[in-house]
Amino acid sequence: MQLGIHLPQAGSQATPQLIRRHAMRAEALGLSDVWVSEHIIVPRQEFPRSPLFYDPLMTLSWVAAVTERVRLGTSVIVLPMRHPLPLAKELSTLQNLSGGRLILGVGVGWLEAEFKALGAPFHERGRRMDEGIAMMRAVWSEDPVTFEARYIPAEIRGLTMLPQPIRPIPMWHGSRSEPAHRRTVRIGDGWHGTGTPEEVKPIIARLRRDRPEPDFTISVRSHWDGRDQGVMSERLAAFAEAGVQHVMVHPQDREVDDWDSVIEAVGRLAGPVH
Repeated sequence: MQLGIHLPQAGSQATPQLIRRHAMRAEALGLSDVWVSEHIIVPRQEFPRSPLFYDPLMTLSWVAAVTERVRLGTSVIVLPMRHPLPLAKELSTLQNLSGGRLILGVGVGWLEAEFKALGAPFHERGRRMDEGIAMMRAVWSEDPVTFEARYIPAEIRGLTMLPQPIRPIPMWHGSRSEPAHRRTVRIGDGWHGTGTPEEVKPIIARLRRDRPEPDFTISVRSHWDGRDQGVMSERLAAFAEAGVQHVMVHPQDREVDDWDSVIEAVGRLAGPVH
């Protein structure tokens, strides 16, 4: 099993210095990857925690410059909120500048007020997700490219977007709905979900029924305060038994937990589970 850590990129404790230090420490500890999340703009009165989010792709560019091996993941980019063309340019640039270390975790999003603020239609987000992925993959692989769009404002006929990624960017889908399952098994390179071992076991069984190939990655995001290693060791063993190949650990409460303690504790677990 591979282990990754969420960086202190969101929440009241997030700072550029802490992000940099944890990324470098994760690489030194032998962790597989480091992760960031996304919110662009949130309703302050309704959002239940700190609204501070450093931009995920800018943060990973900052991290790529101070690391060499550790992979760089998004958990998750909300694709339907963004226009696919500038996003595709940013992602291919990050993939190439980092030497091909990007893992693109994606989701359809849930915060309607955020979509409204960005001028993105919330109730078309599934269709925009499908079309956006197809558009990005087209500009990443064709030169020149022609793409007929229905839901996203774009006219792409005989155009060029460079650079294309030096290697394909794996796309892990992070939703549980029925349309999301169909999308994941149809076009995904992996699943990046949440839940206990008991909760994810039937989901994984269904995913493996439809996508049995081992390079389709099953990843789970799990919260931990870094204190009881026995509890986390048992949880990792249960995840492995359920068919999980990768676990990304996030502090139980990013506002109060000690990020240094969490990453050091995950590092101690990395040896026996790699």
